[in-house]
Amino acid sequence: MQFFFWVILFIAIGLAVFAVQNSDAAKITIKFLMWKFETSLAYAILGSIGFGILVSLLFWIPRAIRTSFSMRKLDQEIRELEVKHQQRMKEDR
Repeated sequence: MQFFFWVILFIAIGLAVFAVQNSDAAKITIKFLMWKFETSLAYAILGSIGFGILVSLLFWIPRAIRTSFSMRKLDQEIRELEVKHQQRMKEDR
């Protein structure tokens, strides 16, 4: 898990350096419905990456919550089965 955080840190640093070095790059126009934005290509790329991360998180969070609930339920079942097993072991003696 710690390796994953280091990779994310290096990617973030790389993206920041990229944005600073290319902030004066050619301008692009983004048209969406009635809105019109003019920005540099670097910021458009960074915005796309940020949007992709946000969408990924929106799909990942519900799955992580469901997994957490199922893990709690399974842990509770394990504890109950261990108690039953201990009781049977005592009865068999």
